[in-house]
Amino acid sequence: MEQLIENKLIKADKAFSVWRKVPFEERQKLIAKAAEILKNNSEKFGRIITTEMNKPISESIAEVEKCALMMNYYADAENILKPEKVESEFAYSEVHYVPKGVILGVMPWNFPFWQVLRFAIPAILAGNTVVLKHASICFGSGNAIEEVLLEAGFPEGIFQNLEVGHKAVKEILEHDAVKGVSLTGSGKAGGEVASIAGLNIKKSLLELGGSDAFIIFEDGDFEAAAKAGAKSRLQNCGQTCTAAKRFIIDEKVEDQFLPVFIEEYKKYEIGDPFNKETKLAGMARPDLADELEAQFNRALENGAEIILPLERVSENEFKPGLIRVKEGNPILKEELFGPLGMVMIAKDAEEALQIANDIPFGLSNSVWTQNKDRQLFFIENLESGTVNINRMTSSDPRFPFGGSKASGYGTELSLHALKEFVTAKTIVGN
Repeated sequence: MEQLIENKLIKADKAFSVWRKVPFEERQKLIAKAAEILKNNSEKFGRIITTEMNKPISESIAEVEKCALMMNYYADAENILKPEKVESEFAYSEVHYVPKGVILGVMPWNFPFWQVLRFAIPAILAGNTVVLKHASICFGSGNAIEEVLLEAGFPEGIFQNLEVGHKAVKEILEHDAVKGVSLTGSGKAGGEVASIAGLNIKKSLLELGGSDAFIIFEDGDFEAAAKAGAKSRLQNCGQTCTAAKRFIIDEKVEDQFLPVFIEEYKKYEIGDPFNKETKLAGMARPDLADELEAQFNRALENGAEIILPLERVSENEFKPGLIRVKEGNPILKEELFGPLGMVMIAKDAEEALQIANDIPFGLSNSVWTQNKDRQLFFIENLESGTVNINRMTSSDPRFPFGGSKASGYGTELSLHALKEFVTAKTIVGN
């Protein structure tokens, strides 16, 4: 291990020994100050995001502002980590929540501020310290986040950005100072990191891929659903884990809904990412565009039909595509991470549910219907961490966020996240 990285891990461990004793409310004050800095400089930090991964500047600014919103939620949150009294016959009868120590974050490029802070803020508020291994194209974002926290008054060592490649993750995670890891990324990366953590008996939290269903019935609001569906599939150039990727349409309304949806889909035209009116820009890297184009071609080879062609116009830009896919197409077992959507037709609610669940992933699904019984049917039976009724998927600091099946495990956001990287320590006796 490079001496610089070794020194940073030791620094994080020493900072933890002090930080763990700082009162919860004092940590919250620092979080509130950092949120203020982010909000007041959202355009500056948004430009860093757009420069690094091509996100339209309006979306980048919104990402920074959402981080500030989330941080203010935690700055005002109830302290659920206070010792809990347990009724018993013993004089000592309590549960204490003890922070684990240095937590490694392995984070992706698609939301370079949000993904990092969504993990780091509750972990830090719980008394841990954080070291970040960011995506290689987002070191600028990682450094900016570290600078914001230092400017807000966080002691040195509470949050540190490590400019290292993915090959360094194993050695860092195996280091004695590191007590756990949170990863947002691909299933392959998640499996590798979870294996290392497991072999070293360290806690892991995984937020992995998705292929979310967006299910439409005859009593759904077609206009609202079409707008939400196009935005859900194409915001961030389709590079979102929780994006709607499979549009499952009740066969009774295919002819009514699909034209409205296509019309909304076509409104997303490629533009300059630094223009605030732009809704669609290029993908983050040319190799990612290569991969999406290959997936499109494989889907067609296996029977998919083109509704709107995926047209490549530069090394990393596409006119968004839409394909009709039937069950059994191998592409359904993959995640499409770019501006390409899939349309599937179901004969009734039971078949729509079967199609929605018949994939490896289980992140977040959306159902559009006014029928309360049908809503309850999907709420109870969809295999996903989140079910949205008559709205597109979007994370909210107030609600737990996490997946099932190959979409990962563990909880981010909400008060539940505060207990992800703590030990429930039982105190009992006379």
